[in-house]
Amino acid sequence: MSAPTAADPALQPALLRLAGWLQGEGYRFTTVTPATHARVNARAENRVARSLRDVFGWSRPFPASLLPAAATDPLRAAGLLQPAPGGLLRSAVRFSTLGDELFAHSAFPTLEEDAVFFGPDTYRFVDLVQQELRRQPLAAGARILDVGCGTGAGGITAALCARDAKARLALTDINHRALAFAGANAAAAGCGEAALAQGDLFHAIQGPWDLIIANPPYLNDDKQRLYRHGGGRWGEALSARIVREGVEQLAPGGRLVLYTGAVMGEGGDPLFDALRPELEAAGHPWSYREMDPDVFGEELEEPAYADAERIAAVALVVQR
Repeated sequence: MSAPTAADPALQPALLRLAGWLQGEGYRFTTVTPATHARVNARAENRVARSLRDVFGWSRPFPASLLPAAATDPLRAAGLLQPAPGGLLRSAVRFSTLGDELFAHSAFPTLEEDAVFFGPDTYRFVDLVQQELRRQPLAAGARILDVGCGTGAGGITAALCARDAKARLALTDINHRALAFAGANAAAAGCGEAALAQGDLFHAIQGPWDLIIANPPYLNDDKQRLYRHGGGRWGEALSARIVREGVEQLAPGGRLVLYTGAVMGEGGDPLFDALRPELEAAGHPWSYREMDPDVFGEELEEPAYADAERIAAVALVVQR
């Protein structure tokens, strides 16, 4: 079955219908790491879905009788209803709760090259954005850019935080499928006027920007999937590019807020060591800190991480 694309006219209305229906049913789901998800789904009692959370959160196969037409019709219309072994069905989309909003993203497992990812990193990223906007609210008419937006969760949250300021939101990604999901999520959250642009980082849309936020891929993925692979030895290359290119895209007084991963070892933090001299030379105020000392520990079993001790989630804020 072919994946839905940003050009698929049935995708956004289908996702909007599903999100509205699920909210009306009181649906809520917190997405866990892929490793935890696999462990929970491996339990014998979890092999077949019995609830909405099983279908749209845990991505479990389900009998056709489990869902009403209100759910299956939009899934089928958008090509998101897939056959599963044993005569069962499977949803190709998940929905996760973040605050009062639901965000559509790819079903588990996210094996496709153009999968749209949402997970614990998303929650940490959004928390960082909210902290920054509480610390320093945006001025009226501010321009927000979520670069490499994925589901759009960060940018949508920023726009909702700055709703009184009538901030303008732009969502960009190199992955057209991500933009399709992000557009639907923005519309569901009441940010339907968000600008969508496909392209490589800042080449997709013109600045300057009052707030640039990014939660880029930061792993060294042997399959080089768009949502995971950050390039470079450790997966750090894309994060470094966002900082180097993004600061120049900021309006005076604008901020760049980066949430990413950094490999730690005996030699310290290579990402920080690479960026620090450039940040100090530029002379802009900045801060860098660890938000979580140990994420994606299972990656340390991969050959690319043979010399790593841990992967930390880090936050970098630069103000021009």
